[in-house]
Amino acid sequence: MAVLKMQRIYVYALLKYCKDILEALQRKGVVEIENLNIEDSVFYKDDTSAFQAQYQHLSSTAKEANEILSRYVPRKKGLLSSFKGREQITRQRYDELVNETPDILRIAYDIISCQKNIDTNLAEKVKYQSQLEVIQPWLSLDVPMNFTGTATTRALIGKFAGAKTSTEILTELAAIIPEVEGIEVEIISSDSNQTCVFILTSRKDADTVSDALRRIGFEYPSYISPVIPKTREKEINKHLSNRDGRILEAENNIKAYAKYAEKLSFLEDYYVMKAERYAVYDDIVTSRNTFVLSGYIPDPDAEKLKRYLQDSFEAEVELEEATNDDAPVKLKNNKFAEPTETVLATYSYPDRHEADPTSVMAIFYYVFFGLMFSDAGYGIVMALACAICLLKFKGMEQGLRKSLKMFFWCGISTTFWGLLFGSFFGDAVTVISETFFHTAPPNIPGLVTPIWFNPVDDPMRMLMFSFLLGIIHLFTGLAILIYNNIKKKDYLAVIYDSVSWYLLVGGGITALLTMDMVQNIAGFTLPASYATVGGIMAGVGALIILIFSGRESKNPIIRLAKGVYGLYGTTSYLSDILSYSRLLALGLATGVIATVFNKIGSMMGDSIIGILGFIVIFIIGHGVNIGINALGAYVHTNRLQFVEFFGKFYTGGGKGFNPFRINTKHYTVKEEN
Repeated sequence: MAVLKMQRIYVYALLKYCKDILEALQRKGVVEIENLNIEDSVFYKDDTSAFQAQYQHLSSTAKEANEILSRYVPRKKGLLSSFKGREQITRQRYDELVNETPDILRIAYDIISCQKNIDTNLAEKVKYQSQLEVIQPWLSLDVPMNFTGTATTRALIGKFAGAKTSTEILTELAAIIPEVEGIEVEIISSDSNQTCVFILTSRKDADTVSDALRRIGFEYPSYISPVIPKTREKEINKHLSNRDGRILEAENNIKAYAKYAEKLSFLEDYYVMKAERYAVYDDIVTSRNTFVLSGYIPDPDAEKLKRYLQDSFEAEVELEEATNDDAPVKLKNNKFAEPTETVLATYSYPDRHEADPTSVMAIFYYVFFGLMFSDAGYGIVMALACAICLLKFKGMEQGLRKSLKMFFWCGISTTFWGLLFGSFFGDAVTVISETFFHTAPPNIPGLVTPIWFNPVDDPMRMLMFSFLLGIIHLFTGLAILIYNNIKKKDYLAVIYDSVSWYLLVGGGITALLTMDMVQNIAGFTLPASYATVGGIMAGVGALIILIFSGRESKNPIIRLAKGVYGLYGTTSYLSDILSYSRLLALGLATGVIATVFNKIGSMMGDSIIGILGFIVIFIIGHGVNIGINALGAYVHTNRLQFVEFFGKFYTGGGKGFNPFRINTKHYTVKEEN
């Protein structure tokens, strides 16, 4: 439960070391570089936008080449390959790959060139195939399709829509131009879609016949072969064969580069790193021979980096405590609480003047998630799945690793509460024993009978327990508020903003527990004197809130109005406490749905078909139940932290620590000590 102390770091070094220092800082990833402005005629800033654009383009080139290569040489990926994370390489291997980048870049350009060649030839194939399709109906024509006739005759080569005979065509022409004689019509091919024709007429009647043909639907082909169609067919097939050969050759050239896939991935990352390094140039200032950068570094890393820069680059390094409110926030928690830092970051980082609530939140987070999921079988599945992934994939990204660790602890909590409530895949043990073994289930605490109680049989008891946890949760939030106010030395605020609510809410709850209706639900009784004590506590708390909620106002009327509005916050506490009934609702939903699937699966009896049906329904049904209710538990657990818990004490608004580091897709560099 700590916010790491931040140091302000200033680095002064010779300009010749600038590139190497920035590369070292990027690999180490411990400094957040800030934009430095020095009003001095000696220092200036370089415009590196052109270099950034160049390296981003080169990275895109490597990425494009790699994607092309993966299409022709698919890479095998396992079902859980997304958990592997980036490959970690040594600094020595990194330097070796950097020396090879010019050669790999040429390979990338060659792959892209081959793909462009393939695309060009594929486009040519489409063109030739379209021509081939057009001339297919004309293959029996023994003259070129652009043949126009002889000295005394005119040839018209074209088509009609639908099926026609030569007699029908001549009849239609005769109806339009009865004065024209000697028209010859030859059907080249005919089907239900079109009729291809060769028409011959005298040259003197050519225009009249052509006009009449257009009137009855005659049209010229979309492609006119300059040679006899049969000859053109052979030419086209030869072109297609040549294009296929060129495509195959280009594909083989691409496949020959399969062994360079990993190096292309490195090339993509390498140019991303270079582009980001040049982007950092916008934040530093340089002179003719020197440069200056500033930023923030966590206190534990400061002295080590200072010695490294001084010894390796003869740099001058200054460190000072970061006291400004703009300093970034980095959290440090134990292994149990650290996974929930991602949940806190989703909401907001704490500011520099308040405590990190992660450790306290983690306890409630795991407890609430387990209560909502509340099935030992589901918890074991979740915990085992997370543990296997964490052990198998050592190079997993830190964000994903934290999430899996969080769900591992959620699985442990779920198993614990499931055993207390006697839920193991619902009532699976009982159903299996009675349906397939025709015997009463063994009395196994936790798997068959609850170690504590069954919420389905005693929901009111579970409801009261949920409210109790909610009250503890809210009061813990007030305790953290007390801690923050003491840390800021605002001791009066401890009484006005925290103790007052302890008295009001605690006293009200104490008085409420003396009522007969509440005692019947809770299952215990309190003496009537507790009502008096609770009432006095609540009255004192309400009076403090009424008088001091608006203490910043000098006007007594406004101050009183703010005090009345502050008392209205009592309704917020009531609604917050009622919100914890979701612990009961989601816990019951998980158990009841699991029981329903078990019941459905057992309906076919103890036959072979019944056993197989039960297995299928069990796997599918409980798989769906795990997915839906795990999501519900996650969402509602977050809500209880964000709304009910944080609302009592948390300011937030801190800026997360975002160091200059390697933000690559495929590789990361292992930094030697």
